[in-house]
Amino acid sequence: MRIDIVTALPGLVAGPLEHSILQRAQRKELVDIRVHDLRDWAEGNNRTIDDYPFGGGGGMVLKPEPLFACVETIRAEWAEDGDDEGEVIFLTPDGALLDQPMANELSLAPRLLLIAGHYKGIDQRVRDALVTREISVGDYVLSGGELPALVLVDALVRLVPGVLGDAQSALSDSFQDGLLGAPVYTRPAEFRGEAVPDVLLSGDHRRIHEWREAQRIAHTRARRPDLLDSPDLHSD
Repeated sequence: MRIDIVTALPGLVAGPLEHSILQRAQRKELVDIRVHDLRDWAEGNNRTIDDYPFGGGGGMVLKPEPLFACVETIRAEWAEDGDDEGEVIFLTPDGALLDQPMANELSLAPRLLLIAGHYKGIDQRVRDALVTREISVGDYVLSGGELPALVLVDALVRLVPGVLGDAQSALSDSFQDGLLGAPVYTRPAEFRGEAVPDVLLSGDHRRIHEWREAQRIAHTRARRPDLLDSPDLHSD
């Protein structure tokens, strides 16, 4: 999988990619993540990438020229690799809400280009002509699309085969089948008077599975009852 991230703040994006699962995935060459500084495609001595919005109003808007040049350059590179097909994703509060089924779907894509907006947003002509999908990470506003882009990348990369040491780990994550996760415990078996449930120490895998499923349903009912009504729910 190749993921290209276009941003006005490459330093903000690059740091998290150098740690934990994202770093290991790149070292294993299971994913190729490239961060592109939008200013590299800006013209003029000041490499200006934003301007005031037509019609007035607060904030600045990312200009179309550098975004078009950047996206078209990246897609040309895709074509050189044999195929320029891939999603061009804009991270925006008014996009489709990211959920686990969407992450599962996008993790199968060979190429993704993520546009991290900043300031007031990006010129609408970029959205109309280049963007194939718009995604939101929640109903709130952040300073830019860099952190949402990283959230999306992390959600996808951990699903790529071979990234996690234990493939079963991703399959048992919360939301993977529409339910939240069960409580988890580790050593010591007793801590400050609180003991691990006996069933988890029993070695009886059937009972442990049944206990975990019951806990998942109870936890989901208490925290996210809306998920129990979802058509995507598939419980064992």
